[in-house]
Amino acid sequence: MSPFPAFLAFEDRGPDADSSRLPLVLIHGHPFDRTMWAPQLAAFAPSRRVIAPDLRGYGASPVVPGSTPLDVFARDVEELLDELKVEACVLGGLSMGGQIAMACYDRFGDRVRGLVLADTFPAAETPEGKVGRNAMADRLLREGLRGYADEVLEKMVAPYADDAVKAHVHRMMTATSPEGAAAALRGRAERPDYRDLLTRVRVPALVVVGEDDTYTPVADAEAMHAALPDSTLTVIARAAHLPNLERPAEFNAALEAFLTRVDAGA
Repeated sequence: MSPFPAFLAFEDRGPDADSSRLPLVLIHGHPFDRTMWAPQLAAFAPSRRVIAPDLRGYGASPVVPGSTPLDVFARDVEELLDELKVEACVLGGLSMGGQIAMACYDRFGDRVRGLVLADTFPAAETPEGKVGRNAMADRLLREGLRGYADEVLEKMVAPYADDAVKAHVHRMMTATSPEGAAAALRGRAERPDYRDLLTRVRVPALVVVGEDDTYTPVADAEAMHAALPDSTLTVIARAAHLPNLERPAEFNAALEAFLTRVDAGA
């Protein structure tokens, strides 16, 4: 972790003097932390600057109980980029991180040169979903995350995923603060609808989804791909909700091709 006086813990790796390659900023999902991007940091940091924060309430970042709306997460990311003097970047997020990436684009889209949306969806929460997210927040505060992690592990990653990947994902979930996770759940319950925003995205986008993702199925990715003016859709075979960990070679290949295209345009 880099030394930093501001709010978020983060990784900041790779060269920062090569202006021909845009920095890559990666936003993790729930209930994870920045270590979910380990394969991408290993693959891309040797040749470009890669920044991966722990969101508030997760990892080594401070826990703020209550409710954390997506726009608050986006503001935190914006302030981090200000402190790190990142004027332009490729911004990516997975699941909740993808929704935060949409909120970031809405907030400071002039700094985003490419948008990566992985295993996520843009719609506002349904009434039933709001009840479910708030109930889950209450449960995590009562019980912690271990029982939840045991229940959902083989939906987060496919049952056939590598045992080491399963162990990493389970470890991230059980290490997450119940207060931080609950605050994010309550904030996501009130999230806005980003579907119209996607039609106004003015930069290239990469939409990625695991073929066997049941949280955000391929149909959701196809709808985002159709809404975005300039996007590429990649479906990762033999992966569920975390294809960047389950099938890192395939995920990284799609991301590398996208970054090469965005760098050329920039």
